[in-house]
Order: sequence, then structure tokens, then C-alpha cells
Amino acid sequence: MTKFEIGKTYTMRSAYDHECTWTYTVIARTEKTITLNCGRETQTCRISKGLSEYYGAEAVRPLGTYAACPTLKAQ
Repeated sequence: MTKFEIGKTYTMRSAYDHECTWTYTVIARTEKTITLNCGRETQTCRISKGLSEYYGAEAVRPLGTYAACPTLKAQ
């Protein structure tokens, strides 16, 4: 399984508008969480076990969980 790496930048896209993207840099991590910085703020997200197994890579939802929410994957 691919894991998030400290210092690496990851991008996710909107399900409705592929020109809308969010970019996050991983600034810290533990076994179950990652700390992300989007340039304006820093937040800590729990790595989703179910999503990670589905994608074959660690995955989080930094904007929350709702219909068609974007997923940040370590790919």
C-alpha cells in the first residue's frame, strides 16, 4: 500500500468540476493520522482504513465526508 510521505505535495479534484483542485503538503504523520498544510491553514486528518483498502493507497477526506466529497490519496 502506498503511504503519504512527509514533505510531499498531493492534489485532489472536485467530482463536479475537474478544473477545481485542492493541493496539500504533508508536514507530519503518525501511523493513523497525517497533518496537512494547504498554504492557509494546517489540519490533522485520520487515515481512512476502508478508503485506503479500496484505493490501495492511504486516503483521507480533508474537507469532510459528504456526497461526492473529494478524497486525497497517496498516489
